[in-house]
Amino acid sequence: MTSAKKNVLILGASYGSLVGTKLLMAGHDATLVCTGPTAALIEREGTLVRMPVRGREAPLEIRSTDLEGKLSATTPEAADLPRYDLVFLGMQEPQYGAPGVRELMRRVAAANIPCVAIMNIPPPPYLERLPRLDASALKDCYTDPSVWEGFDPKRVTLASPDPQAFRPPGEGKNVLQVGLPTNFKTARFVEEDSTAMLRALQADIEAVRFDPGDGALEVPVKLKVHESVFVPLAKWPMLVTGNYRCIGRDEMISIRDAVHKDATASREVYAWVSDLCIGLGAEPGDLVPFEKYAKAAEGLKKPSSAARALFGGATHIERVDCLIRRVAAQADQQSQVLDEVVACVDQRLAMNRQAS
Repeated sequence: MTSAKKNVLILGASYGSLVGTKLLMAGHDATLVCTGPTAALIEREGTLVRMPVRGREAPLEIRSTDLEGKLSATTPEAADLPRYDLVFLGMQEPQYGAPGVRELMRRVAAANIPCVAIMNIPPPPYLERLPRLDASALKDCYTDPSVWEGFDPKRVTLASPDPQAFRPPGEGKNVLQVGLPTNFKTARFVEEDSTAMLRALQADIEAVRFDPGDGALEVPVKLKVHESVFVPLAKWPMLVTGNYRCIGRDEMISIRDAVHKDATASREVYAWVSDLCIGLGAEPGDLVPFEKYAKAAEGLKKPSSAARALFGGATHIERVDCLIRRVAAQADQQSQVLDEVVACVDQRLAMNRQAS
């Protein structure tokens, strides 16, 4: 670590443990916010992240207890905000309205701590930074938009959650398996000081080498800070083309199959969403070419988390599909493919809510 040690609060102990591990490796301290039983487990045993590394047959096992930084865990009610320099928001959007988490979010907003959202759906304060959008007309796409009241858009930024990870079935809630070890692409803050802190974290993470016992390795999944506010929106074409097209009326399929069962249709909808982002102000270089995404999707052999949640009975999920359709409507754009996706998600949510 070359910069001053930071103390970082991370909401969400599943996906958030990946961010936490990278920070710990760079010598910074992190606290995961989670339920009481999970917090007790992490306090007792730490976390374990399994990471695929090119050239190694088996995933690298990285235990938080072996790293330079200190990891702790807490419940939302017990989070001591004055201790923290930065907050990562690593939960699914519907979770922010849960009892305890809602109150913590209010405290974070009041404390005006810089926040990096690692979410598929951009939080409303971030959307306010996009000049060609009417963010106030998009609130219905959120489970509870009141959660985001009080946040200063200048202190909120977005990281594209490109790395794919999951909790392995049958293992503890302190274990995370990384499937696709790509980077967190983060837009800068409006403020220079907060952006400088992010860039220092980026450099510290970049410099880390980890020795599992047979020599020092460069470990994937980096933090990449970009000047363009639109870079995290590169995830939007991927989500529509793959993640949400996993969701059928009667069944779910893998991301790989959603993308590759009809490559021509996938290319067309990917281009449509990309053009929508460019219409908002993104440069083509801010986005990911379809060919690169399609190649990565070949390894995504599971349905998306949104699909698994829906077919597991969830009554709320992140509605990026709804958000993109609303954004498109503001620009007088429309996609039949996206309309069908939204209809499938609406139908499944209605069925789940009726059943519950």
